[in-house]
Amino acid sequence: MLKYNVRGENIEVTDALKSYVEKRLEKLEKYFEIESDVIAHVNLKVYSEKSSKVEVTIPLPYLVLRAEDTTDDMYKSIDFVSEKLERQIRKYKTRINRKSRERGMRDFFYDTDVVSGATEEKAVSGFDIVRNKHLNLKPMDAEEAILQMNMLGHNFFIFEDADTNGTSIVYRRNDGRYGLIETNE
Repeated sequence: MLKYNVRGENIEVTDALKSYVEKRLEKLEKYFEIESDVIAHVNLKVYSEKSSKVEVTIPLPYLVLRAEDTTDDMYKSIDFVSEKLERQIRKYKTRINRKSRERGMRDFFYDTDVVSGATEEKAVSGFDIVRNKHLNLKPMDAEEAILQMNMLGHNFFIFEDADTNGTSIVYRRNDGRYGLIETNE
């Protein structure tokens, strides 16, 4: 069963708003079987009278569904986010089910033909890898990696952390700040 954690930034989350979020997102449950409680994290933000942003993150056992949208109306943003999540599921369900079977597990998503009677979209057999690159990672700290990334004009940079000797990644976030991903080695 899908549970909801609805938070608001610069907005009071009313019962009507919360029930609308739940109504729109519960439609996603038809695509997958949830054996335990899964929490959908919903963040509603108001930047000004003209801008409302909705972010939804649903951590599932084998993947994380995430979408966000900004419009001039909170309810419209909720609709768009729920549609984006549904498109993600329809687009990737065949690949995810195939990977589950390869690992000896059951299918993760239901077949939409069985659930809704809709016709299934043609599945793409795989991703097109258009370039293959081999890297020699240099030991450095995160600050030096960010400088290297900016000099190259990239959005991310992979490096060997000089302190931990592990592989790390720095990346530029949408808000212009930076993120750091560290591996557990």
